[in-house]
Amino acid sequence: MINDRKIAIIGCGFVGSSSAFAIMQSGLFSEMVLIDVDRSRAEGEALDIAHGVPFANPMKIYAGDYADVADAAMIVVTAGAAQKPGETRLDLVTKNVGIFKTIIPEIRKSGFEGVLLIVSNPVDVLTYAAVKMSGLPEGRVIGSGTVLDTARLRYMLGAHVDVDPRDVHAYVMGEHGDSELVAWSSAMVAGVPLNEFCELHGHHDHKTAEARIAEDVKNSAYEIIEKKRATYYGIAMTVRRICTAVMRNEKCVLPVSSLMVGEYGLDDICISMPTVVGRAGVVTRVPVEIDESERRQLNESAGALRAIMDKVDFSA
Repeated sequence: MINDRKIAIIGCGFVGSSSAFAIMQSGLFSEMVLIDVDRSRAEGEALDIAHGVPFANPMKIYAGDYADVADAAMIVVTAGAAQKPGETRLDLVTKNVGIFKTIIPEIRKSGFEGVLLIVSNPVDVLTYAAVKMSGLPEGRVIGSGTVLDTARLRYMLGAHVDVDPRDVHAYVMGEHGDSELVAWSSAMVAGVPLNEFCELHGHHDHKTAEARIAEDVKNSAYEIIEKKRATYYGIAMTVRRICTAVMRNEKCVLPVSSLMVGEYGLDDICISMPTVVGRAGVVTRVPVEIDESERRQLNESAGALRAIMDKVDFSA
């Protein structure tokens, strides 16, 4: 039986521990188990985070193993080799698919029936690997996808037009990585088309601004890694946001990565597009209007992922 108040996090590096810290403060769960190949690291993180519980909500936090995930409502997988300076997310694929072959079969053996959230990079390829290896219904396996990229986009657009980024509605789609695209043609601020809103604030050179902002969004992770060796706070908040959408059955729209079944002509590939997310994971995907250029970019992004996936053995 699923315990709706329990979550498991697999991988206690910067991303896993930061995500655990963010989730501890969310009030979504009353039990959290941390799992890592380095059991001592998991124990240390559990103790450190648990000592903050008196300032938050009652919660049992402990280090465990795969037997402890059987009744969890959600599992967040952050385990994997870290992205190094100068290394693209897709460079990680062979190493991290191999790591997933030691993790996902253990989750499957436990009898887990909740929602599996993949955060490890390259997230689209590893979400596909998790779909193939886990035996879970495809809708219950989601990747963090371009949710963080979209947050970065909205943050930068908010600064560009001097408005609360929560009132910016624009999406990054495709691969979470170098071939991602911004759906500029459907971007809006409080219901006003983005270009019109920009002009109200004296910005008229739309193409130049779009190219600059899209490039800044795409390179954000590289810049942060160059300066501080890793990114973890932004993705931790992303994990918390996705967990909230699932556990509260919000049916909100987030650009998570999930298995395509014909949308935009894409099939048998995990890629990010705006998706209604609820208690069972994927509720439905949202066919955001994109123009011909953006459709071509999306197909190119899928092609870049496919070229990598065709070289990978996904058998468990």
